[in-house]
Amino acid sequence: MLNQGVFIFVYLAVLTILEFLVALSFKSAAVLIAVALVKGVLVVYYYMHVYKLNADHEGSHDSYEYKSGTNRLGLWLFLISDSFVFAGLLVVRMNLLGLNHPHLNQTLGLVVTSVLLVSSFFMNRGETMMANGDRKGFLNNTLITFVLGLGFLIGVVAVEWPLAAHEGITPSSGAAGAVFYMMTGMHAFHVLTGLIFLAIVWLNGRRGLYDEKHFPVEAAAVYWHFIDVVWIVFYPALYLIGTPIM
Repeated sequence: MLNQGVFIFVYLAVLTILEFLVALSFKSAAVLIAVALVKGVLVVYYYMHVYKLNADHEGSHDSYEYKSGTNRLGLWLFLISDSFVFAGLLVVRMNLLGLNHPHLNQTLGLVVTSVLLVSSFFMNRGETMMANGDRKGFLNNTLITFVLGLGFLIGVVAVEWPLAAHEGITPSSGAAGAVFYMMTGMHAFHVLTGLIFLAIVWLNGRRGLYDEKHFPVEAAAVYWHFIDVVWIVFYPALYLIGTPIM
């Protein structure tokens, strides 16, 4: 299970480098969209365990297996409803900017994207270790995920926003500024709530609450990967597709 996570991370890393090079070389929006979709599917299917929705849950309605199955379905219904918010932001971005994007720091965009992808890798390892009874491994990897997630949040809010403002991109400077701050702001809010979620499961994990019943860890991991999937789509939409608006 850990090796599978490594393979998926390698695929994601290669695809991220590919889309960055495509954006620099021949700026094909179709290729960028296709790569983002492939990356999203990899995270959803393997990291977010979408296949578990079809699992058979034996036992009575009071059993842990049955409750975790219904909780998993409820979590996915929430994520689907939340995805409409981000989908709406993407529609606004395409409608207002078309095949253009804000003039942003490409290197910083690649760095924060890489940090978030790496954080998902460690979250997957932490969840897998907890599912196999390795509490120490779960705690260590979840802590690494938290630190990387905090680094991403700081990179966007404390570094990217001031740099964008220095370039004249502000919420009131025009459509590009409004779209940029709305998309990154909404995503940053979800990263913040994800960090709170991670902190809660880490503290509870130290107390041994998930040694036998670890669905809360799975829920935290799935939510964190959802944040990753959103940024997988937002990254090319904000940084790569089209030409920069000067």
